[in-house]
Amino acid sequence: MAVTRRHFFYGSLLAGAVPAMGFGSTPSLKAAGYKSPNEKVNFAAIGSGGQGASNISAAAPTENIVALCDVDDKRAAATFTRFEKATKYKDFRQMLDKEGKNIDAVIVAIPDHMHATAAMWCMERGKHVYVQKPLVRTIWEARQLREAATKYGVATQMGNQGYSNEGTRQCAEMVWNGDIGNVSEVHAWSDRPMWPQGLTEIPKEDPVPSTLDWDLWLGMADKRPFTANGKTEADRNGGFFYQPFNWRGFYDFGCGALGDMACHILGAPNMALHLSNRKVVSVECIKKEGVSPFMFPKGSVIRYDFAAYGDMPALKVFWYDGLKENPKIPGVPDGEWLGDPPSIPGAGGRGGGRGMAAAGAPGAAQGAPGGGRMGMMGPGGMMRPAGNEFHSPGRVFSSEEFDALKASTTPLRFPMPDGSLFIGDKGMLTTGTYGDVTRLIPVEKMKDYRMPAPLLTRSPGHMRDFIRACKGGDPACSNFNVAAPFVEWMLLGVIALRHEGKLEYDPEKMRITNNVEANKLLKPNFRKGWEFHTVKA
Repeated sequence: MAVTRRHFFYGSLLAGAVPAMGFGSTPSLKAAGYKSPNEKVNFAAIGSGGQGASNISAAAPTENIVALCDVDDKRAAATFTRFEKATKYKDFRQMLDKEGKNIDAVIVAIPDHMHATAAMWCMERGKHVYVQKPLVRTIWEARQLREAATKYGVATQMGNQGYSNEGTRQCAEMVWNGDIGNVSEVHAWSDRPMWPQGLTEIPKEDPVPSTLDWDLWLGMADKRPFTANGKTEADRNGGFFYQPFNWRGFYDFGCGALGDMACHILGAPNMALHLSNRKVVSVECIKKEGVSPFMFPKGSVIRYDFAAYGDMPALKVFWYDGLKENPKIPGVPDGEWLGDPPSIPGAGGRGGGRGMAAAGAPGAAQGAPGGGRMGMMGPGGMMRPAGNEFHSPGRVFSSEEFDALKASTTPLRFPMPDGSLFIGDKGMLTTGTYGDVTRLIPVEKMKDYRMPAPLLTRSPGHMRDFIRACKGGDPACSNFNVAAPFVEWMLLGVIALRHEGKLEYDPEKMRITNNVEANKLLKPNFRKGWEFHTVKA
């Protein structure tokens, strides 16, 4: 039964969702700016500070950085200085017009509302694109980017690094192996937002900083006054009301905590349980705190109901955000750590708590590559190799390691809540923020556990994956054929946050069938001058 189940689902992956050659159904991309693996890709970036700087750093060790764009000179100053030979722009439209012949691929790491426009302008010009999660702000835009990637024959990747994680693949293989039986529920949670949400008043207008082009920052969004809320740049949120970081919480610019973290935390469930292939029966925000007329709430709980798929039963997926501790889920034994495990100070991890615990502790996970040897840790316990890119060391936690933590006299650092839990009729499984540290619950089951034989191809790293695709190799693991359907069902939850009651969705017509007002949120409005050419779906 287990072998049949594994090969049934692997066969469906081979049919298009995750083929043997890579995580997408796009054929070889040699026709679109093919380069030899020995040649370097010429990268440009739209958004050069913050997350953009991290993505640029991931590409820089092996490729050329030839052009950089950012609407805020101060925000991008460090990157501009580091790559002094790269040409600099504030308007990406000018950059693409003037540098088009010099650019092979573009990193798009700007506020969500401008992702689709920037990416489409690039793809129309034959440029490969790496677009930060959650890819887009609306479902229509997601479909447009997927169609455009096929039409223009370019390599694509969404910046949800967890899709490259070893633990994400281990999670899928454990589920397909029948190790926890039929999964009927998934719970996923986050401590986000780390920025203000639920505000009800907009502060008075402030002068626009001389380094910022506010009109370009707004892009397709309606014009409005700039405000810094009277704060200084020493403020921990950047010192501004909208820019450079708090935009995530606004309806017009971001997708809230769900848009920020679901592409990471729900990546393992999406892959393991084929959520992108299932019909979404309904989506409902069943709890929210701190509502606002122009921002997402301070905290929420969203329920997705998915139809059965193959011999997988119907499924409930619960999303929680704004948490200060892991949710209390019935059936989880007391004392079990879910999601990201705690860490011993000095063992690494973001914020003194999200790293892999007990580096080199006794009892390395059985059957997992890498034994107990750990590297330099980054967010979610993922290794931080050259280029500042996060990638899993590829191991699960053993019960001995947890015993070592409990017995340790060194104070533990408990992580803020991020993770997911799969509930099957034969057991439970949990993963961390980026699909890492995958393990059975209770963790005692890991003592003699052997990982299933690998079925899925392994990623060389999220940016490396994209670079390989740019040079004509296998499609990247989160290319738009994979990312767009994932984002489509996730964005239904973003819409549910703004409306009461269940939303019912017809994917064939791309229509919410029972709520006229909610249906209006499937497609954005464009300010004149920021439209893009639509691609027939």
